Amino acid sequence: MFKFGVVGVFGFVVDTAVVYALRAPLGLYVAGLVSYLVAATANWLANRLWTFRGRSSLPIVEEWARYLVANLSGFVLNRGTYAILVTVVPICATQPVLAVAAGSIAGMGINFVLSRTVVFR
Repeated sequence: MFKFGVVGVFGFVVDTAVVYALRAPLGLYVAGLVSYLVAATANWLANRLWTFRGRSSLPIVEEWARYLVANLSGFVLNRGTYAILVTVVPICATQPVLAVAAGSIAGMGINFVLSRTVVFR
């Protein structure tokens, strides 16, 4: 769980950087969706190479797709929290890092369980 948490912090940094880079041209909602996909891909790769190293025998593209599908419930918790906060809490709209952090925490537990049991078996 510790390694998964470290990877999660890395993903949080990627997620936040992409939101800030894309919020002006795309708006907070589309930037949040794009950043989730980028961060989820970065997390999958880091988890594959470090957290769950040697635990998967799937072809790389199949494993990546399985990771994204398995983490859909985490996505709903994560981006649902993000969307609610940037909509309802004014400081989260001006400082989306707060919404990204809350979303990451909301989805972390279920993502760990599904990654360990469904993707990296």
